[in-house]
Amino acid sequence: MEIERIGVIGAGQMGNGIAHVMALAGYEVLLNDVSQDALDRAVSLIDRNLDRQVTRELISAEDKAAAIGRIRPTLTLTDLGQTDLVIEAATERETVKDAIFRELVPHLQNHTILTSNTSSISITRLASRTDRPERFMGFHFMNPVPVMQLVELIRGIATDEATYKACLGIVERIGKTAASAEDFPAFIVNRILMPMINEAVYTLYEGVGNVRSIDQAMKLGANHPMGPLELADFIGLDTCLAIMNVLHDGLADTKYRPCPLLTKYVEAGWLGRKTGRGFYDYSGDTPTPTR
Repeated sequence: MEIERIGVIGAGQMGNGIAHVMALAGYEVLLNDVSQDALDRAVSLIDRNLDRQVTRELISAEDKAAAIGRIRPTLTLTDLGQTDLVIEAATERETVKDAIFRELVPHLQNHTILTSNTSSISITRLASRTDRPERFMGFHFMNPVPVMQLVELIRGIATDEATYKACLGIVERIGKTAASAEDFPAFIVNRILMPMINEAVYTLYEGVGNVRSIDQAMKLGANHPMGPLELADFIGLDTCLAIMNVLHDGLADTKYRPCPLLTKYVEAGWLGRKTGRGFYDYSGDTPTPTR
């Protein structure tokens, strides 16, 4: 099946990045969100990020203009019914995703492939609540999408080969690399990454080191480009907690128990960069450790 039009649900940091790379690769993109402000911010950010690529001579000004012209924002979810593939990139809460699929599915064309950018939730379970489990799979991009090379492709138990090959073809067209993961909690990247971040929070919680020393230790001692607490703030502490809860519930192993300090930060609304405070305070010119 030829994929020409792609719908993206959610105009946040993942959704706008996905729309960016899809439009740049020549796909017509319908970008949906429940908020006009979110759509306006997303289009503005895509425009600035494309400008950055033009400045670095990664793309031409003509490429940028064509990509922006291929993105159509919409507040109406059912507009995505006429697309060939839909990528759900809403918040990492299963109830939210289920509600989106329930509203959208009756309006989809028979051939439309439905995917989720979930970073941890069971693809098989999400697919079972739609009318097309064989045309449903996980399409997990890394953040920031225009920069990161990897895309995880996750097949549910019912996903057919044609759906997998169609998604693999998209990954190749946008110039990224696919890693196939089995449908187990958090897949590959977050199965490894999130317990490391959680252990870094435990290290802070137990007083083994402060925020700065923990991050410096991993950057200078393990050659990580970002420290684990800095990375947690970048991802969003609410997302980190949600993934740890999926791991803990799905695998029933106490080694995945979320650190109480991570839970406390989320309860306080200190979610990282997006709220201006997490393990660092972002209110000044330079991020400052909060502990």
